[in-house]
Amino acid sequence: QPPLEESGGGLVQPGESLRLSCLAREFQINTHSIGWFRQAPGKEREGVSCISDGGKIKYTDSVKGRFTISRDRSEHRVLLQMNNLKPEDTAVYYCALAPCEDGSQKIQPRADFHSWGPGTQVQVTG
Repeated sequence: QPPLEESGGGLVQPGESLRLSCLAREFQINTHSIGWFRQAPGKEREGVSCISDGGKIKYTDSVKGRFTISRDRSEHRVLLQMNNLKPEDTAVYYCALAPCEDGSQKIQPRADFHSWGPGTQVQVTG
């Protein structure tokens, strides 16, 4: 089974909100850097946000000011609060082990991470 489990997606109208959750099954998520990624139909997967084990946070430009990544350490989850959703946010969202460092580099999964889960579908329409 994939080591990370995503949940929280759904069908919403533009302007509405969703909160995604990433739960680790077999390791201590609080000590790992985690990223959220998404893939829309016909498009490549893109990094959306990341949070390091030390609390560094990054967002891709298209979601800045609308999405917030955080940790729920007590429940060992990484959350992605998505507000003011737009149709272009429609995608399958995944979480993965991902370095989260300062600089302009794109958010990328860790090079040795290949165990993607099924993701959670976010559809913004209306």
